[in-house]
Amino acid sequence: MGLLSARTLITAAASVLLMAGSAQAAAPAKYATHAEATAVLKKAGVTSTSSGNCSDWNKKSCTSFTRINKASVAGVIAFKKASGCKVIITGGTEAGHASGTYSHRNGYKTDISTKVACVNTYITRKFAKAGKRSDGAALYKSPAGNVYANEGSHWDVTHYNSKA
Repeated sequence: MGLLSARTLITAAASVLLMAGSAQAAAPAKYATHAEATAVLKKAGVTSTSSGNCSDWNKKSCTSFTRINKASVAGVIAFKKASGCKVIITGGTEAGHASGTYSHRNGYKTDISTKVACVNTYITRKFAKAGKRSDGAALYKSPAGNVYANEGSHWDVTHYNSKA
């Protein structure tokens, strides 16, 4: 290999490494509308409820799935299938939740009702205890790495992936 072709090869390799190092992780795929996500959840037998009987993502009394991550929806469905429990979502991407990267508003979290005993039993028996959150909520971590925080009336679930 000549000097010129070796330099070309090194320059090309350096360019690839530079581009790979500066690339950011792709944003998660999302459902654009509440209706799209609801249709997928409903087909899987997952229901939702709202204290305000609404789905407006700008009202905290609503339960909205507008801009929810597709992986979060798939995670709820995977949980339903694995547990065999009735799953009722009481919170999604609507206003009124804490902010942060892995937040409700950013599509990573759902709230699942604790009124279904099967859900509580499954989480506390199948998932590993993971301590307590700063607000005192008991934490459980699924084998897939998702985190379930018992907030009393619901489980605050952080979906890091599409598994249970």
